[in-house]
Amino acid sequence: MPKAIRIHETGGPEVLRWEEVEVGRPGPGEALICQTAIGLNFIDTYHRTGLYPLPLPAVLGMEGAGVVEEVGPGVTEVKAGERVAYAGVLGAYTGRRLIAADRLVPLPDSVSDIQAAAMMLKGMTVEYLLRRTYRVQPGETILVHAAAGGVGLILCQWAKHLGAIVIGTVSSEQKAELARANGCDFPIVYTRENFTERVRALTNGLGVPVVYDSVGKDTFLGSLDCLRPLGLMVSYGNASGAVPPFNIGLLAQKGSLFLTRPVLMAYTAKREDLLASARALFEVVASGVVKIKLERTWPLEDAASAHRELEGRRTTGSTVLIP
Repeated sequence: MPKAIRIHETGGPEVLRWEEVEVGRPGPGEALICQTAIGLNFIDTYHRTGLYPLPLPAVLGMEGAGVVEEVGPGVTEVKAGERVAYAGVLGAYTGRRLIAADRLVPLPDSVSDIQAAAMMLKGMTVEYLLRRTYRVQPGETILVHAAAGGVGLILCQWAKHLGAIVIGTVSSEQKAELARANGCDFPIVYTRENFTERVRALTNGLGVPVVYDSVGKDTFLGSLDCLRPLGLMVSYGNASGAVPPFNIGLLAQKGSLFLTRPVLMAYTAKREDLLASARALFEVVASGVVKIKLERTWPLEDAASAHRELEGRRTTGSTVLIP
């Protein structure tokens, strides 16, 4: 019987349990996949802690890659023996799983299973952030928080390819060097300087048209002060905790600002959008425009240790769990 990481209650990494699970045969529209690599993402910790509540017990994880073992009736999107990957579908922390076949993306030969697990959720997130939430134009200056993280490194590289001037925040000089090597023109070490003041100085007091913020509570208000009038605040994560309620009149006071809280699942709800996003990601990776930094791999049964490293801000790039 296959094993999975499940939670029966919310809390710290200690609530992650390595236990046997029953996996049936695929029903109509489903595929059974044998997973070879699973992506670790901050949203996994939100599910574990209860910040994003789930029905319990639950198998965590939103991203994986592997091989199709069997398909159910009516499935035309994939076939047995095909290498596939997915992102945004709960239940990844397991060796074998059932999944809706229309959520699977066939992998090209140029992308390995581990590479796919390291980049699908993060890379397609970057695709929609840069090309659909706010369409970054050549010559624009943007602000990227957590610039040395898994999403941040991809975002910096892709934005630089689009001709943007990239300002990024990081927590240490080591991370600043990593961000700089991956397209960030002006890394700001926020532990030793005020990022809002630095952004204003770098933009001659004008501010930026868009802020990409995955940090949440600790950076939200400062990010608003980095925006020029009519600028867009893109709050797409809560690494430091959820943004507390605030009076929306604040957006008017700071220059008729716009605010959005996007999620990948909404941007890839239609299969044609899912495939288009994946193709765009595969193209920039295959061409060398974006390089995927794999921080390290962990055995799936050690997922608790991987969570501790991620939450302790001791990681850069992507982390992959191996079943």
